[in-house]
Amino acid sequence: MRHDIDIAGVLVPSLLLWLVVAYGCIALLRVLMRRLGVYRLVWHPALFDFALYVCALGGIVYLASELLS
Repeated sequence: MRHDIDIAGVLVPSLLLWLVVAYGCIALLRVLMRRLGVYRLVWHPALFDFALYVCALGGIVYLASELLS
């Protein structure tokens, strides 16, 4: 997907939009996992959060490329 988004005359890569969407999804998921106590089973919570972020970003970009092309 090689589209640019025009925000007030500034061209921004579409990956920036997907990064923000993935961060929002992971922020909500992090709150849910904290309440469910998932972090008690995780060795390194920061590394786990980063891995989830990368997986979510990959999934969002893949779905966007499939749905928008």
